[in-house]
Amino acid sequence: MIFKDVRLRALRDTPSAFGSTYAKESQLSEDDWIDRASQRTGERSIGYLAMDDGVACGIAAGFLDEHEASRAHLVSMWISPTHRRLGVGRSLVSAIIAWAQTRAVRTLHLMVTSNNESAIRFYESLGFARTGRTEAYPNDVKLIEYEMSRSIG
Repeated sequence: MIFKDVRLRALRDTPSAFGSTYAKESQLSEDDWIDRASQRTGERSIGYLAMDDGVACGIAAGFLDEHEASRAHLVSMWISPTHRRLGVGRSLVSAIIAWAQTRAVRTLHLMVTSNNESAIRFYESLGFARTGRTEAYPNDVKLIEYEMSRSIG
């Protein structure tokens, strides 16, 4: 249930950073949360929690692209406001990259919401760049999502 707690905190703290909503995910059953957590630990995916003194302070997940074996995706990235700019995010991204490299991934992709300038700068500092591809943000028609990627091979 640590996964549930940190995910719900993330959705409350930065709602426009995620494709889902707090209202939707707070209604999930305990079994739903167990299923979601187990989906993050398969052959094609991984999930990490950053912990500080027994409390989750960050989350990130990665999964292999369905159609292109050399691509992976970074998703569900969030750091507690109390732990931002302390290296927690960098550590989580590094862990996802290390996992992806064990699966011969050459490029890591992510989507970031257009109004999240601090996240865009953070990803740029880690070598990610906008690819030019965008998508409509599902929860607010005024926003779009930018795809960013970086080579990891």
